[in-house]
Amino acid sequence: MLFSRQKSRLPEPGEALPGRPAPWFTLPEKHLVLDAPIVTDEVPEGLEVAIFGLGCFWGAEEIYWQKPGVWSTSVGYAGGITPHPSYEEVCSGLTGHTEAVRVVYDPAVVSYESLVKTFFEVHDPTQGMRQGNDVGTQYRSAIYTTTPEQVEVAERLTKVYGEELARRGLGPITTEIAPAPTYYYAEELHQQYLARNPFGYRCHANTGVPFPADA
Repeated sequence: MLFSRQKSRLPEPGEALPGRPAPWFTLPEKHLVLDAPIVTDEVPEGLEVAIFGLGCFWGAEEIYWQKPGVWSTSVGYAGGITPHPSYEEVCSGLTGHTEAVRVVYDPAVVSYESLVKTFFEVHDPTQGMRQGNDVGTQYRSAIYTTTPEQVEVAERLTKVYGEELARRGLGPITTEIAPAPTYYYAEELHQQYLARNPFGYRCHANTGVPFPADA
């Protein structure tokens, strides 16, 4: 029962794991799929950053690295309390983080609006602390914005898609929209996981509802 409760609600600050002051691992310089680095703390001029939580980050990253205009992707942990958490700690429900994908893209090629529409179509934003059979706070839906323009787009498209879901008899959107918090890169084995393991696990528990074409 304690495990179940930890997995279904976010921890209070006094309950969160302490974490560590710095990462205990290093990541390769090069992305396995794209001609770009994995660590993108310094973004080239003209590119922008988007951060999404949409369930298991293996499949989420694969979806975004295939989109034209995306320069780099990585997976990590965002929206929680524990500094520099491990994958196991995030899965315990005691860090507050959700599994996230960080997308660095060229807005001259692919719009943020397009990225958000993809976000809504490839997962189920109505499920709260889960995606399909994946249950826990680390699977919650989130859009973490990096510019005021992203806030406007995210809020507008969430309203549009929510109205479309309601029209079809589905539940309300539970997606968290918030300014981008500290993003902690996940361990190497999770980066571009499906490029190394093409038959690996993918969770795309989407609603089956396309984004309205006129939105």
